[in-house]
Parts: sequence; structure tokens; C-alpha cells
Amino acid sequence: MKKIAPAITLLALILFGTLCPTSTEAQKKKRKPNPAMQPIEDVAGLPRVLLIGDSISIGYTLPARALMKGKAKVHRPQANCGPTTSGLKSIDKWLGDKKWDVIHFNWGLHDLKYMGPKGGNLADPKGAESHQQVPPAEYEKNLRTLVERLKKTGAKLIWCSTTPVPEGARGRAVGDSAKYNAIAAKVMADNKIPTDDLYAFAKPRLKEIGRPADVHYTPEGSQTLAKEVVASISKALDK
Repeated sequence: MKKIAPAITLLALILFGTLCPTSTEAQKKKRKPNPAMQPIEDVAGLPRVLLIGDSISIGYTLPARALMKGKAKVHRPQANCGPTTSGLKSIDKWLGDKKWDVIHFNWGLHDLKYMGPKGGNLADPKGAESHQQVPPAEYEKNLRTLVERLKKTGAKLIWCSTTPVPEGARGRAVGDSAKYNAIAAKVMADNKIPTDDLYAFAKPRLKEIGRPADVHYTPEGSQTLAKEVVASISKALDK
């Protein structure tokens, strides 16, 4: 019996671990899907708008939809659109096969962030082996390719400048948004695409609408950004 008891105990532990999920697994199951990432239904007669962007755009998606209720249906990919390299891989999927009236798009914060030598995320920009995920020259090349693809949709295009990197934000350097925006400005000028300058709008308001030492915004901050985004989309639709 003494030899059987440990075996029974081991079996019980195995079964318990299999049948009872860990706290992390339980949290994942309890976590509700972000409503901003859920597909929405079109309404006959209303323009179709597509928002392409990272978590900043995810933050202003729902308030933008609310502000444009009855005026346009505001869609977004069911993903964080990340850097331009992700855009090149997924742009056809995100665009789908339906007509878009306006596409409001951005890439930048993920391109300019620093990675470690072994792919570590949000590395110290001053680290000897740290490197930006998409260097400036590659960023310009990728952005030009993406713009050419977006132009083929026939939609009215709006470039959204990359929002600022505040002091203390991990894995990014203050001032890099301006450098990448300068590259993007050249690409958009060459293609006659207007800019929704969220960088210029957000920079003097970071203490008011942003999170300390974080590239993200408070819920109220996302609401504020949404008003600017909707203003640029409404202008394009009016034309």
C-alpha cells in the first residue's frame, strides 16, 4: 500500500492540472474580446471607412464610430496593425474585396521601437546591440509600397502622423516620431495624400491626454483623438 499511495497522489496531481486551468489560462478565458476589434455590419447608403493603425488607433476606434453614427460605418482590421512589415504581409486581407470610401492609415510607433539582439521587445534604445524594428530607409520603402497598394482601392486616403514618444517610454526614443513623420511627409507629398496631424495635435497635450512615460492615451485622451480623426474623415467625405 505504501508504494501505491504515491502513484495515486501523482495521478491526482496530473488530473487536477489537466482539468483545472492555471490562473493565467482562466484569466484568458474570462477576458472579454475588445469590442473595437469586432467586425461590424454595413448599412446601405452609408460610406465605408477603414482605420488602419496600432493600439493608438484601437483606442480611438469606438469613440470614432460613435461620433460617426448615422454618417458612416467605421471599420478596422481585427488586429493591431503593427509596423510596416506587418502591413506588407496583411494589407490585402485587411482591405478585403469591398469598396472603401475613406481609408485613414498610420504605421510608425512599431517601426521606430527598439528590439534587442535576440528579438527582445522594447529594448533600451541606448543598448549597444539594440536596433529599431524597421530602420528609416526600410520604413520609407515599405510605406511607398503600401501607399501604392492603398491607392488602387480608389478610396480617399488620409495619412495619420505618428503620435509622440513621451519621456520615459520603454523601448522608444523621444524625437523618433518626428524623424519618421518627416519621412512619411515626403511620401505623402509625392502622392498628394493629406495628413491628419495627430502628432502636432497630441504633443502639446500629452500631460492632459496621455499616460505618464507611455505612448498610449487615457480613455478621455482617446476620445479627444477620435474627434480629430473624425474631423479629417468628415472633411474627406464632404469632398
